[in-house]
Amino acid sequence: MRPGAAPIRRPAAATGDRSFGRRYAAPVTDEPAVLLTRDDTDPAVAVLTLNRPARLNALTTELKVALLAAVRELAAASDVRAAVLTGAGKAFCVGQDLGEHAEALAADPATAFDTVAEHYNPIVTQIAELPFPVVAAVNGPCVGAGLGFALACDLRVAAAGLKFATAFAAIGLTADSGLSASLAHAVGVARATELLLLGEPFTAEDAQAWGLVRAVVPAEEVAPAALDLARTLAAGPTLAYTEIKRAVRHGAVSDLPAVLAAEAEGQARLSLTADHQNAVADFLAKRRPTFQGR
Repeated sequence: MRPGAAPIRRPAAATGDRSFGRRYAAPVTDEPAVLLTRDDTDPAVAVLTLNRPARLNALTTELKVALLAAVRELAAASDVRAAVLTGAGKAFCVGQDLGEHAEALAADPATAFDTVAEHYNPIVTQIAELPFPVVAAVNGPCVGAGLGFALACDLRVAAAGLKFATAFAAIGLTADSGLSASLAHAVGVARATELLLLGEPFTAEDAQAWGLVRAVVPAEEVAPAALDLARTLAAGPTLAYTEIKRAVRHGAVSDLPAVLAAEAEGQARLSLTADHQNAVADFLAKRRPTFQGR
């Protein structure tokens, strides 16, 4: 556990999909804003659940602070090899709680957007840089910063018929939570520009056709499908996954010589790992490799 972090403990009660297994949380109030759980089937899989179902998991300061603390704690957990990010209830996340934002504007417009640097930016950075794969289980509406959080994950499973939207221009804002980059990388500059300018909702089926989500399944199957995918990833070469994530992020903003140099450095690091060395030996012996994440 990182210094200064609140201890993870089991809450007296928790809401959300029971298929995600046992519940743990670092509560801020009697009803935790974020639930940090372990999968019963595979404890190497962690689950982060945004827990304001009555408000469609709209992002208050309390929720953002709790989410950032939970993601930082995950980053320091040596026994986690994959994670799932989802929302409790009928929504994944509908973005900023506009009631709280209106209060911040009324109090001091000059500081109302401090939350971008204090919360949104580090949350997205921490999710994207977690040293293992992260699957977004998009169980319902996914809007604004919620879409930014989903795109900070490595893979996405979405409920059939759900709606995504950028929504920023509708309230006179530009994108935050990395969407101006992550959305463009996911669907291309032209489509990302259209989605951000017009703010028109798009469906899970649209997102799958554009390559933004891996699978679209009935709503009741989102949690099991995301967990199955996370379990598969947890059994894989975790250190190689970390290097792949780093290489893709670097490659999206670098020229070819820099990409080639970074790839070479990553391969050199992986050549020293037990997973790589054992997998080569297993291949030559015609055995199926098993990975220990080291």
